[in-house]
Amino acid sequence: MDELDTAAILPDVASTDEETNDSCGHKEADVPLPTTRSVRPPWRCSRPVSVEPVLFLSMFSLSLQTPLATQYLWDRISEDLGYNGSKRSECSNGSVPPDPLQMEVETMTAHWNLYISVGGFSLSLLVVPLLGSWSDLAGRRPVLIIPNLGLALQALVYLVVMYLKLPVVYFLVGRLLCGLSGDFIAILAGCFAYVADISDRRSRTFRVAILEACLGLSGMLASIIGGQWRRAQGYINPFWLVVATNLASALYAYLFVSESVLPDPSAKLFTSRHHKAVWHLFSTGGSTSEAGGRFHRCKLWLYMLCFFVVMTVHMGSRELYVLYVLSSPLCWGSALIGYGSAALNLAYLSSLLGLKIMQCCLEDSWVAVVGLASNIIGLVVFSVADTTQLMFIGYGLSFLSMAVIPVLRSKLSKLVDPSEQGVLFACVACVQSLCFLVGSGLFNSLYPATLHFMKGFPFLLAAIILFIPAGITGTLRCLDQRRDHRDSTAS
Repeated sequence: MDELDTAAILPDVASTDEETNDSCGHKEADVPLPTTRSVRPPWRCSRPVSVEPVLFLSMFSLSLQTPLATQYLWDRISEDLGYNGSKRSECSNGSVPPDPLQMEVETMTAHWNLYISVGGFSLSLLVVPLLGSWSDLAGRRPVLIIPNLGLALQALVYLVVMYLKLPVVYFLVGRLLCGLSGDFIAILAGCFAYVADISDRRSRTFRVAILEACLGLSGMLASIIGGQWRRAQGYINPFWLVVATNLASALYAYLFVSESVLPDPSAKLFTSRHHKAVWHLFSTGGSTSEAGGRFHRCKLWLYMLCFFVVMTVHMGSRELYVLYVLSSPLCWGSALIGYGSAALNLAYLSSLLGLKIMQCCLEDSWVAVVGLASNIIGLVVFSVADTTQLMFIGYGLSFLSMAVIPVLRSKLSKLVDPSEQGVLFACVACVQSLCFLVGSGLFNSLYPATLHFMKGFPFLLAAIILFIPAGITGTLRCLDQRRDHRDSTAS
C-alpha cells in the first residue's frame, strides 16, 4: 500500500515536518480529501513559514496597544481629577513628599488596569479551553482568525472612546468583547497547536522556539515604535495601526495558512464535551497513556508545574526591571531603559540560536536545565546590581534564559495524543495568563515589602524558586533514561 492510500485511510495521522514544513504548499493537495475547500486556503505560497506571521502580527498589536492604553487611562483620569503634574525625570531621593492628587491618579489607573485585565482573563479562561478542544475537531484556522477579529474590535471600541471622550468604563466593555472571542491567549494556543501538528518529535522543540522568538522580536519592535509615535502624534494613529495589524493577521491566516487537521463539519463549538476533554487530559494523562499510565500522568502534571513556575518568575520579574533601574542607585533615564528593554528581549533570539546549537550535543531536558542556569545566574547578578555595567552584565548572562520555555511546551506536546494538541495548548495558554496575574501580584507586593533590607531581594528569591523546575526536569530525564535502559536490557 503506498503513502497516498495510507493517508486516505488514516487522515488523522499528524503530518511530518518534511511534508508540511514549507507551510503554504503542503503535499495534502495530492490527497483527495472530502472537505478540500475547508482544508486549503484560497492562496498558497512556497515560503517556509506557517503561523509565525500570525503570531508576530498579533503580538505586535498587543505590545503596541497595552502600554498606550495604560497611558491613555492615566491622562484621562488626570484630566478628570484636574491633575496637571508631570512625572519628574530625575532620580528622587525621597525627601519630597508625594503629591496626594498624583497618588490618587496612580491608584485609580492601577485599579482600572486591574479591572480590565481580570475581566478579559475571566472570560477568556472559559472560552479558550472551548476553542482549543473545538480546534482539534473543526481545524486550527478558525482559532487563528476569530480572536484576531476580537482584538480588532477591542481596538475599535478604544478608538470610539478616544474620539468621543467616553467614560473609561467602556475600555472594560471592549476588553470583555475581546475575551468572548478568546483574546490573545487563544491565538497562542492555536499557533502552538498548529506547529505541533505539522512538526515531528525531533524538530518540534526548535519550531516552538521560533514562535517564542517571534513573541520577543515583535514585543521589542512595538516597544520602540509605540512610545515615539505617541509623543509625536498622540493615541489615535497608533490605535488605527493596532486595528490594521489584527485584521492583517486574520487575513493572512485565512489566505495563506493551510489547515493542519481534517475538519469535521459536524463539530459543535458550544458543548460540554470540550470542557470534559480538559478533565480527561489531566485525569488520565492523555490518550497516549499506556502501561506506565500513572507515571505518564505524573510527568504531564510535573511539566505543567515547571511551566507555571518558570512563567510566573519570568513575568513577575519583568514587571520590576523598570522600577528597579529608575530609582537610586542606578537612576536610569529613558534612553538607558530603552537599551535595557532591548537587551532583555534579545534573549529570545540568543536563546533560539543557543537552543539550536545545544541540540547538537544535548537532549532537550538538559538544554532546559542550561537555560534555567543562565536565568538563575542573571537574576542573582540583578539582585546585587548597583551600577549600569553590572546591570548589563546580568542581561548578558541571561542570554539563554528563554530556552527553557519552548522545551517545556515541546515536552508537554509529546506527552499527549495528536488529537489533543488543541486542548493541551489551550490549557497551557490559560496557565500562561494566570502566571501573569500571579507573578505581577506577587512580585509587585514583594518589592516594596523588602526595600528596607535588600532592594534586589525579589530577583534573588526568583533565582531560588527556579531551582524547583531545574530539579524536576533533571530528575524526570534521569528516570526516563533508567526506564529506557531497563526496557532495552529486558528486550
